Amino acid sequence: LAYITAFILGSFAASAQCDTIADYCEHNLSIDYISDGQFYRALLYNDQIAEFESTFFGGSRYRIAACSGTEDGNLIFRIFDEEGNLLFTNKEFSNAPYWDFVVESTMHCTIEATLDSNRQTSGCAVLLIGFRQ
Repeated sequence: LAYITAFILGSFAASAQCDTIADYCEHNLSIDYISDGQFYRALLYNDQIAEFESTFFGGSRYRIAACSGTEDGNLIFRIFDEEGNLLFTNKEFSNAPYWDFVVESTMHCTIEATLDSNRQTSGCAVLLIGFRQ
């Protein structure tokens, strides 16, 4: 019973941590972008990789905001097309907390997120995706 109670309390604490990080991350979405309504979240330890799926529609401008913790730059994210080709990684831009891009034609993508082990070894990864009208 003690193990079950500890697990439940730990789950609530992790959920609360992710909520706080999601609230912090929203400042990177800016008022110019409308959220897709999803909160992509994962609790990560060490070198674990979270994987998220999203479809981006042709002719639209998007912003992906990525956070872990209450400082920018803790999370590395990579975006791959359906064939597994790397389209973007924020690692090449000092772990920038967001990326703006335009999609020419509709495509399904995989977004991977991992913690920058030089800055953080565990935490909640949060991705927000917004589009501009």
